[in-house]
Amino acid sequence: MTPQFPNDAAPPQEALAAPAALHEFVASRLERALGRALPHMEIRFEHLSVTVDVTVVEQTSGLPTLWNALRLAVAGVGRKTRVVRKEILKDVSGSFRPGSMTLVLGQPGSGKSALMKVLSGRFPLAKNVAVSGEIAYNGETQQQLKDRLPQFVAYVTQRDKHFAVLTVKETLEFAHEFCGGELMRRGKELLAHGTEEENARALEAARELFEKYPDIVVQQLGLQDCQDTIVGDALMRGISGGEKKRVTTGEMEFGMKYATLMDEISTGLDSAATFDIISTQRSAARNFNKTVVIALLQPAPEVVALFDDILILNAGEVMYHGPMEEVLPYFAGLGFEYPTGRDVADFLMDLGTKQQCQYQVELPTRSYTHPREPSEFARVFRESHIYQDTLRKLEEPLRPTLLDHVDQHINPMPQFHQSFWQNTRTLLHRQILLTVRNKPYIFGRGLMITVMGLLYATSFYQFDPTEIQVVIGIIFAASLFLSLGQASQLPTFIAARDIFYKQRGANFFRTSSYVLANSVSQLPLCVAETLIFGTLVYWMCGFVSHAAEFCMFLLVLFLTNVSLGSFYFSLTAASKDINIATPISMAATLIFIIFAGFVITESQVPNYFIWLYWITPVSWTLRALAVIEYRSADLDVCEHGGINYCDEFGGLRMGEYYLQLFDFKTERVWIVYCVIYMVAFYIGCMTLAYFSLEYLRYEAPENIAVSDNPAEEVVSKDTAIHDRVETAYALATTPKALPKPGDNTILDVVPAPPAFTPVTLAFRNLHYSVPKPSNPKEPIELLKGISGYALPGRMTALMGASGAGKTTLMDVIANRKTGGSMSGQIFLNGYEANDLAIRRSTGYCEQMDMYSEAATIREALTFSAFLRQDSEVPDSAKYDSVKECLTLLDMWDIADQIIRGSSTKQMKRLTIGVELAAQPSVLFLDEPTRGLDARSAKLVMDGVRKVANSGRTIVCTIHQPSMEVFFLFDSLLLL
Repeated sequence: MTPQFPNDAAPPQEALAAPAALHEFVASRLERALGRALPHMEIRFEHLSVTVDVTVVEQTSGLPTLWNALRLAVAGVGRKTRVVRKEILKDVSGSFRPGSMTLVLGQPGSGKSALMKVLSGRFPLAKNVAVSGEIAYNGETQQQLKDRLPQFVAYVTQRDKHFAVLTVKETLEFAHEFCGGELMRRGKELLAHGTEEENARALEAARELFEKYPDIVVQQLGLQDCQDTIVGDALMRGISGGEKKRVTTGEMEFGMKYATLMDEISTGLDSAATFDIISTQRSAARNFNKTVVIALLQPAPEVVALFDDILILNAGEVMYHGPMEEVLPYFAGLGFEYPTGRDVADFLMDLGTKQQCQYQVELPTRSYTHPREPSEFARVFRESHIYQDTLRKLEEPLRPTLLDHVDQHINPMPQFHQSFWQNTRTLLHRQILLTVRNKPYIFGRGLMITVMGLLYATSFYQFDPTEIQVVIGIIFAASLFLSLGQASQLPTFIAARDIFYKQRGANFFRTSSYVLANSVSQLPLCVAETLIFGTLVYWMCGFVSHAAEFCMFLLVLFLTNVSLGSFYFSLTAASKDINIATPISMAATLIFIIFAGFVITESQVPNYFIWLYWITPVSWTLRALAVIEYRSADLDVCEHGGINYCDEFGGLRMGEYYLQLFDFKTERVWIVYCVIYMVAFYIGCMTLAYFSLEYLRYEAPENIAVSDNPAEEVVSKDTAIHDRVETAYALATTPKALPKPGDNTILDVVPAPPAFTPVTLAFRNLHYSVPKPSNPKEPIELLKGISGYALPGRMTALMGASGAGKTTLMDVIANRKTGGSMSGQIFLNGYEANDLAIRRSTGYCEQMDMYSEAATIREALTFSAFLRQDSEVPDSAKYDSVKECLTLLDMWDIADQIIRGSSTKQMKRLTIGVELAAQPSVLFLDEPTRGLDARSAKLVMDGVRKVANSGRTIVCTIHQPSMEVFFLFDSLLLL
């Protein structure tokens, strides 16, 4: 949808087609009305360092099993834990200027993400993390702007975290609604310094821009074709990975930020889409005086040329920070010549690694030695005139215009654009959408509630109230089943928490609004569950037939349901991850069952555990429901069923007598106490959830440890701990003696036959269409008569723009599409393939790497081999296939490493290995280099090349391959 501007406030038509023209039109209108340049921000940082204390894991520690943990705990008594200090950033100084674009380059683990998170105020702090140095935004320190910093500085994360059931357009519209805009809030006050006509035009242009900005972002990011498609996730098919990355970028485009820090936004994008997005950012930087800093992994030369400055990091050291046009001459002066035919970014990222040898040239000065380590490059750079110029600029006073922006725009900015109730209303709207669209949960939960209600009702149909064990048992089971069903939402709450961290860090909304909206959105489902289940159980089981008692019965069940739901929500807010929340919820369930007052009555509970009885919500529910039933008019009598209870049991009426059998209080006031307790319990859990979400952040990387065995060192990408083993120069060694001719031994080795049959894959005239979301009767054709082939022992690349249909084509060939309409023919070795043949002969590596984190890499491969190979294959052959995977993919050194905390490069190789362990003849790979730098991508694809050389057929989608990776392929199918 192209935004429309009314009357003379409208930009020319060419402005709608080009972002640069639109930016120029809007900026000129606003600057005239403002009477000055648009507000902008200069970011300065001096001597910025980030260090983390990391525990050293002994080589003999073994896997993190319970036995090893106990053994090490006993062995470590009285012994100090070895801790080493790792430097993530080392004395980094520089500045990012308004109106400029800065490219940040570096290997994974170089400190790029750490730098951007620190500058945006999003770096996860912990007791073992220390951040030092000075950071200023137009002269204001980070501490002064701490709560309001996200309103000025946007940070685009690496990871694409979105609600799967929301469409692209809805995701961006909610972001726009949360962020609002300063011009809309203070438009008349700010746009009042031009002529009356200029002010009116600026206000109108600002209003139209604000209203249509989601459409503009959709258009500028090339998301028009998928704007009505759900985002999706690992379990729900949605938009492509490249489109999801663009949604992540677009989400942070709202709010008229003065600076934007983007972390690896080109992952999964083709070169053309990356160029268009970076060009749009360049236009915004030029026209709106924005400060734009972007970290990229494999930028093409034409993308690199769009930037003004470049910052090169390696192992936390700054190897260069200065103008883009001076970077190649600078390194040429150090003796590193840029070769023709090589990408500039790949050349720069190879410096400081062992790959730099190929670029070294002799220099006239013989006393000069080429720098090798990152620290040597950093030392040389600090001695350069470029760095000295940077220090002089840092010492210069700020321009008066920047100081004016602090008083006029930065200081008046509130922490949130929306008020509390606006926040809550917007969040409630979004939460209701998420709840309504979670149809599998609603239908599954509704079916379970109905079936279990009928089961209870028919099993205990019209019970006898004198059978107290049956009555209390029904009440106990009903209240427990209904309330503990909320535990099924633990994974949903955990997944939503990751999105909350991102959006709360960007000051989209208040934590209190989020907690309140999340709670209120659960109420309709709780009401429906209580009505269906409570009605079936109450009337069919034969509880007293009074409307008042029935309403109180439903009220207590409803409050219990809501209270337990709030308990599980607060549990996920306070727990580190689902692996912690699940055991705690199970332990809580056990406490609820034991101390509810049915299994063990109050008098049988030991005194030191009696507090558990009184804090358990189910015990209050059980007591209140029992009082409602037995203190009703029908049962609160002296004579019932021919027995005079008052005479037989010392003046106790029937209801009081039966209640005392289970040690229940008999006064009706305990119903009121139950309601009060449930409300208090609910408020307490919501308060705990608020404080946990507001002050706890589980965003730090996991499994961070350093091994005393260098080959087994496990590091996380986010910690930026450089693996010096891989990058250090290898020292040449001289053999002690030459081998003698007679020392050679010839072994007659018989090669083992391959465990798979080479397969030629062919497909002809493939069509695939899906129903249009807005009009299901109208199909959208995604594949239009595609034909092609792939040969054994060869690698075939599927390339094309993001959203061109590469993954869709592979899904259709691999028979992985469950919806839509498919037609065409697929052949394996010349025979038309059926579903069983395709599944048995192919393996499919998806973009997302999902595994059981507690397993080792060898265990994951073994698990795949034993489950997916034929049962007639001997175990020894299956173990041999695991060894083959480890050999082909160079994973022997990490075979016994636990998966949790593995790097992206290791996870990609594991994904390929898990499919390879099934001994497929054809291997499909969907973007195996996604999220990798050029060097890591080359290592992964070298492994894939080895797999192809073993005789297997490889079909692979790939984005922005380097020249080295591109020439590994034998064939190309361009979509």
